[in-house]
Amino acid sequence: QVQLVESGGGLVQAGGSLRLSCAASGSIFSINTMGWYRQVPGKQREFVATITTSFTTMYADSAKGRFTISRDNNKNTMYLQMSSLKPEDTAVYYCNFRGKPGNYWGQGTQVTVSS
Repeated sequence: QVQLVESGGGLVQAGGSLRLSCAASGSIFSINTMGWYRQVPGKQREFVATITTSFTTMYADSAKGRFTISRDNNKNTMYLQMSSLKPEDTAVYYCNFRGKPGNYWGQGTQVTVSS
């Protein structure tokens, strides 16, 4: 089992910044991929960014140039630095862990960007 706890969401004005964190605990093997996804009511959860234990990153087009994903393998913690936020970034952001022992999701953290 892997437990994921997100933090750092909140309300910010357009153009502002936020940093999300996701702390993983439990039976974590060394090779895994962690990522951020987001969801708004009535829509499917969508990919934002992922990072492997070897620090290979991938970003959605909407996140490129504005968001930076990072991780601290010693702390089993992942981050998402979000800058130049737009109202359309408003969503619940979910942390994801893929690897041994499986695929896990956090509870989500709300990000609201006001115009």
